[in-house]
Amino acid sequence: MFKLRILLALLLALCLQGPAHAQPYPSKPIRVIVPLTPGSPVDVVARLVGQHWAAALGQPVIVENRPGAGATIGAKTVATAEPDGYTLLLTAANHVIAPSAYKNLSYDPIKDFVPIGSVAVMPFVVVIANAVPANTVPEFVAYTKANPGKLNFGFGLGTSPHLLGELFKLTTGANLTSIPYKGGAQAVTDILAGQIYMNIGTTATLVPLVQAGRLKAIAVTGAARYPDLPNVPTMIESGYPQLSLGFWAGLMAPVAIPADVGRKLNTTLNNVLLSSEMKTSMAKLGLQPKASSPQEFGEFLQAEMRDWAAAVTATGVKLD
Repeated sequence: MFKLRILLALLLALCLQGPAHAQPYPSKPIRVIVPLTPGSPVDVVARLVGQHWAAALGQPVIVENRPGAGATIGAKTVATAEPDGYTLLLTAANHVIAPSAYKNLSYDPIKDFVPIGSVAVMPFVVVIANAVPANTVPEFVAYTKANPGKLNFGFGLGTSPHLLGELFKLTTGANLTSIPYKGGAQAVTDILAGQIYMNIGTTATLVPLVQAGRLKAIAVTGAARYPDLPNVPTMIESGYPQLSLGFWAGLMAPVAIPADVGRKLNTTLNNVLLSSEMKTSMAKLGLQPKASSPQEFGEFLQAEMRDWAAAVTATGVKLD
């Protein structure tokens, strides 16, 4: 009887203790995988948001770079991670370009993830080296045609600027040689050094160089002119509405993440993005915070996948 009472007491204690997973989320640091190089716009966004988000979550947010293969290495890391809310992916258009550009992708960018929410948006800017005697898209295109084989375009391989650049060549008829780099930062270094003549990148990266007189901006993507470059026309104004795709960054988690964890991540993320402090911090980088519901972000991803797939088909870019 004594042993039975002890056994019953132990069972009662276990029941009162409850299962380990009942611990409130989050109970340990959260890892955010960035599938692009340190210092890239997506990396900058991740670290900025992580600083503020950590306070809202009550746990550290650790940013980890896993670049390579057009952002697919980092994405696969998250796709195969435990769906417990402690490994997340903060990525950009590379995520939805991958299924069209890679024939042998080992994960599904839509089915293997759940959207948490969008984070930030900004336009791309098309810049040329100061040595090029042109100031507009038509002038630059005409100059490349008058000097066939002499001008080139540099980009991070497998990135959205890569695809936009190929679409630029196809749409405008510009005579440019494509020069791939492991990351966009090296392409920027080389255009400043006079090794390449055209680059496409985010306003956060390139506008300061334009304002400093080190590069010339000939167009921006997006529906409206960029406030810090009021005299630079959009691609739509330049006669090329097909080239109006912009930069975005968003957060995803492995599929099967608990619904309550996904809701908490979305709610806390949106609260951070809507804060005046975050708006000010992002504005300094040329970014606009963009809060959304998971459903809204999921619908956006589907639309982006269609648009970028059309660009891949048109340009014939294949990365396998």
